[in-house]
Amino acid sequence: MEISKAEIASAAAASQHADDKHPELMGAEILVRALQLENVKHIWGYPGGAVLYIYDAFYKQDTIQHVLVRHEQAAVHAADGYARATGEVGVALVTSGPGVTNAVTGIATAYMDSIPMVIITGQVPTHAIGLDAFQECDTVGITRPIVKHNFLVKDVRDLADTLKKAFHIARTGRPGPVVVDIPKDVSFKKCAFHYPETVEMRSYNPVRKGHSGQIRKALQLLLAAKRPYIYTGGGVLLSNASEELRTLVNMLGYPCTNTLMGLGAFPASDPKFLGMLGMHGTVEANNAMQHCDVLLAVGARFDDRVIGNPKHFAQNERKIIHIDIDPSSISKRVKVDVPIVGDVKDVLTELIAMIRESALKPDANALGGWWDTIAGWRKRDCMKYSLGSGDVIKPQYVVETLWNMTKDADTYITSDVGQHQMWAAQYYKFDQPRRWINSGGLGTMGVGIPYAMGVKLAKPDSEVFCVTGEGSVQMCIQELSTCLQYNTPIKIVALNNRYLGMVRQWQQVEYAGRYSSSYMDALPDFVKLAEAYGHVGMLIERPEDVEPALREARRLKDRTVFMDFRTDPTENVFPMVQAGKGITEMLLGSEDL
Repeated sequence: MEISKAEIASAAAASQHADDKHPELMGAEILVRALQLENVKHIWGYPGGAVLYIYDAFYKQDTIQHVLVRHEQAAVHAADGYARATGEVGVALVTSGPGVTNAVTGIATAYMDSIPMVIITGQVPTHAIGLDAFQECDTVGITRPIVKHNFLVKDVRDLADTLKKAFHIARTGRPGPVVVDIPKDVSFKKCAFHYPETVEMRSYNPVRKGHSGQIRKALQLLLAAKRPYIYTGGGVLLSNASEELRTLVNMLGYPCTNTLMGLGAFPASDPKFLGMLGMHGTVEANNAMQHCDVLLAVGARFDDRVIGNPKHFAQNERKIIHIDIDPSSISKRVKVDVPIVGDVKDVLTELIAMIRESALKPDANALGGWWDTIAGWRKRDCMKYSLGSGDVIKPQYVVETLWNMTKDADTYITSDVGQHQMWAAQYYKFDQPRRWINSGGLGTMGVGIPYAMGVKLAKPDSEVFCVTGEGSVQMCIQELSTCLQYNTPIKIVALNNRYLGMVRQWQQVEYAGRYSSSYMDALPDFVKLAEAYGHVGMLIERPEDVEPALREARRLKDRTVFMDFRTDPTENVFPMVQAGKGITEMLLGSEDL
């Protein structure tokens, strides 16, 4: 159902005179003003009938750049990538019906990784809601399980307050996406505009400061530990607490690990870093997790890809301290001894202060013995791989070469999902936070290019590389068009093994080599495809050409470059923990298959 001219005239006639302090604005104008007051600089979206008043309002302003993507899923992914790299709230705008349903994958991706976002969705006019109007869907119902909160704004007078609440909810506590559904008539009706400076929500008051008594208990456990271990996740990055984590680890001298989502929170080049843990983690990281006597978990959630089988993990007695902003994450999968609910940055700051004041010190002898044990595990050199006969490109070699070339540069790495994601996580040594942009919780293919677009817009002077595979990259490859239109020159490193690599690996290990629908036949010519979109394409087939290709791509600073690396189709990601196994029950190479 469309809005009639009579309704528009009625809305205009009903508007009352407002003073200069609270000018009267259309709902669409209120939205734009609210975004400006929230200091939003970029918004990604795709227009449609339900949001045309909003697009008209964007046309009349010049402080917020709207980026027209080629698919609504990419709009949310790009805003998500922007938020991950900057720590600011990412904003996306889509129309009703299929605009919303196309955005669902992006919203769920952000929700699983706790990314602060506000997604503005168009809706049919209020009088048409529930009547199966053209391009109508139940946005609130569809998105309810995959958002931190959502709103349906039925009265233009509620719009400003709702937007203020949406940004507040998205960025505070455990961050997450918030959907604001705006019916078309709400976007054209007028009311006096007043944007609140503060928000008070009786039902939403996240705790920031941890309980001092609990922090003191954690201190006593940590300093009395014989085999301590610090296990950190994405919550450290979300809280911007990397500096505090580094201070704590250096003060104590304890070993530290990051999850896939936490990489960069502690420098990978530091000898106290044991590497990533979990399903494709290092021998030393996983063994330390299993055999420590005191575990400090910081902004992590003990998910299935980290601890493997919970029964196996519970076989060894240990005391667990868990710091998290979200009380529902504590003791959800693993029972902990000292729960601390609070913002990671605030809690670590208080813990560091207590350590400095304490007369107790770590047991140096016990700690020395623990490091000796870890050194024994490290001797396995589980990340070593064979270059083979040298006539085929090994994917690990591509990532290692990229790292060696860019480790001292201002670089961001995005990835899609699959084997290439794990190789990037394993062989690119992240020393700084928010430089590794990937989908962890939901494991969404297709995020790589949109993430890179979002990061490049946020960080135009930085180098942005998208490590991807020939399967994932085709899911949002149309965004190469967006890269050209908005001049976001990213570098795409496609590790092309002609398979859905991770699926093929699991089929080899678990399904007796029955490669059902995992071979990527009839692939496009990626060089020609990149050129068709106005970019530079490269085909790299020999190991000796890997480094020159990467150097040439970096030299072309103002061009998007698609590098099609033809890699070994038989290469697997190791170490590997099979489903249902414990984290120390690792396959370390082909000889274990």
